[in-house]
Amino acid sequence: MAIRKIARMGADILREPAKPVADPTAPAVRALVRDMLETMADAEGAGLAAPQINEPWRIVIFHVPRARAAREGQDGDAEVPLTILCNPEIEVLSDEEEWGWEACLSVPGLMGMVPRATRIHYRGVTPEGERVEREAEGFHARVVQHECDHLDGILYPQRMTDLSLLGFAEEFHRAPPELGGEIAESGEEEAA
Repeated sequence: MAIRKIARMGADILREPAKPVADPTAPAVRALVRDMLETMADAEGAGLAAPQINEPWRIVIFHVPRARAAREGQDGDAEVPLTILCNPEIEVLSDEEEWGWEACLSVPGLMGMVPRATRIHYRGVTPEGERVEREAEGFHARVVQHECDHLDGILYPQRMTDLSLLGFAEEFHRAPPELGGEIAESGEEEAA
């Protein structure tokens, strides 16, 4: 296992669609996932996509830690165990969108207010060959959408509709609550 360097906004690999994984159970996939897990843990992220470590494959990992789920306390914001998906697909279940602060390991130090679908259904295959299908709401849905965007060459600033709400996390922590000052206490800025 190895901690990999995380590609940053502007890198070609983050602007290109990732390639499907032919065999999710292949030893090379398992080795890549081990590196992704170690890299995500080292960076203290909630999720990571293979392109973020300069690998062009449709693989994502994510989780919703108990502390994050407990802080939110909304429907759909329960703890979600570490999930590893190859070739994930998302179906939006509601036209309703929810705005939330997002950060990204590939856009270090910044955060922005991003609209996301409130309810989704997603599916994919694990490195053990098991099919995973789930419905998700709240932060869970946000993390899955964020990570799967990486597989299509999209970073969260491209989803933003008001770039005045993109800035350095450190500055937003100093701002009044209506501009994000509560973020430091809520943990909303967890990088995905």
